[in-house]
Amino acid sequence: MSATLFVPGPEVLAEQIELAVQSKTGGRVRGLRVHIVDGCVIISGRTSTYYNKQLVTHAAMEAADDALVMNEVEVC
Repeated sequence: MSATLFVPGPEVLAEQIELAVQSKTGGRVRGLRVHIVDGCVIISGRTSTYYNKQLVTHAAMEAADDALVMNEVEVC
Protein backbone atom coordinates (compact mmCIF):
# COMPACT_ATOMS: atom_id res chain seq x y z
CA MET A 1 0.00 0.00 0.00
CA SER A 2 1.47 3.36 -1.00
CA ALA A 3 1.02 6.56 0.95
CA THR A 4 -1.05 9.27 -0.67
CA LEU A 5 0.44 12.74 -0.60
CA PHE A 6 -2.10 15.44 0.19
CA VAL A 7 -1.65 18.53 -1.98
CA PRO A 8 -3.82 21.42 -0.78
CA GLY A 9 -5.95 23.31 -3.27
CA PRO A 10 -5.24 26.97 -4.03
CA GLU A 11 -7.76 28.24 -1.46
CA VAL A 12 -6.29 26.12 1.33
CA LEU A 13 -2.73 27.05 0.39
CA ALA A 14 -3.63 30.76 0.26
CA GLU A 15 -5.14 30.52 3.75
CA GLN A 16 -2.04 28.73 5.08
CA ILE A 17 0.22 31.40 3.60
CA GLU A 18 -1.94 34.20 4.99
CA LEU A 19 -1.78 32.69 8.48
CA ALA A 20 2.00 32.28 8.20
CA VAL A 21 2.42 35.90 7.10
CA GLN A 22 0.18 37.19 9.90
CA SER A 23 2.11 35.14 12.44
CA LYS A 24 5.56 36.18 11.18
CA THR A 25 4.68 39.90 10.95
CA GLY A 26 2.62 40.12 14.10
CA GLY A 27 -0.38 41.23 12.03
CA ARG A 28 1.41 44.38 10.82
CA VAL A 29 0.19 44.06 7.22
CA ARG A 30 -3.08 45.89 6.65
CA GLY A 31 -5.45 44.61 3.98
CA LEU A 32 -3.45 41.41 3.53
CA ARG A 33 -4.55 39.44 0.47
CA VAL A 34 -3.06 36.22 -0.87
CA HIS A 35 -3.96 35.03 -4.36
CA ILE A 36 -2.66 32.02 -6.23
CA VAL A 37 -2.64 32.33 -10.00
CA ASP A 38 -1.15 29.58 -12.18
CA GLY A 39 0.94 28.32 -9.25
CA CYS A 40 2.29 31.79 -8.46
CA VAL A 41 1.61 33.27 -5.01
CA ILE A 42 0.73 36.98 -5.14
CA ILE A 43 0.63 38.85 -1.85
CA SER A 44 -0.71 42.37 -1.46
CA GLY A 45 -1.45 44.75 1.38
CA ARG A 46 0.20 47.65 3.19
CA THR A 47 2.78 47.89 5.92
CA SER A 48 4.84 50.62 7.52
CA THR A 49 8.38 49.20 7.09
CA TYR A 50 10.49 47.43 4.50
CA TYR A 51 11.47 44.97 7.23
CA ASN A 52 7.84 43.85 7.52
CA LYS A 53 7.70 43.49 3.72
CA GLN A 54 10.79 41.28 3.88
CA LEU A 55 9.16 39.16 6.60
CA VAL A 56 6.15 38.71 4.30
CA THR A 57 8.40 37.28 1.59
CA HIS A 58 10.17 34.87 3.93
CA ALA A 59 6.95 33.65 5.57
CA ALA A 60 5.31 33.09 2.19
CA MET A 61 8.31 31.25 0.76
CA GLU A 62 8.42 28.93 3.77
CA ALA A 63 4.68 28.21 3.63
CA ALA A 64 4.48 27.85 -0.17
CA ASP A 65 7.41 25.42 -0.57
CA ASP A 66 8.74 25.87 -4.11
CA ALA A 67 6.10 28.22 -5.51
CA LEU A 68 7.07 31.55 -7.04
CA VAL A 69 6.19 34.38 -4.63
CA MET A 70 5.42 37.91 -5.80
CA ASN A 71 5.39 40.40 -2.92
CA GLU A 72 3.27 43.39 -3.94
CA VAL A 73 2.91 44.71 -0.39
CA GLU A 74 3.17 48.52 -0.34
CA VAL A 75 5.32 50.27 2.24
CA CYS A 76 3.67 53.52 3.28
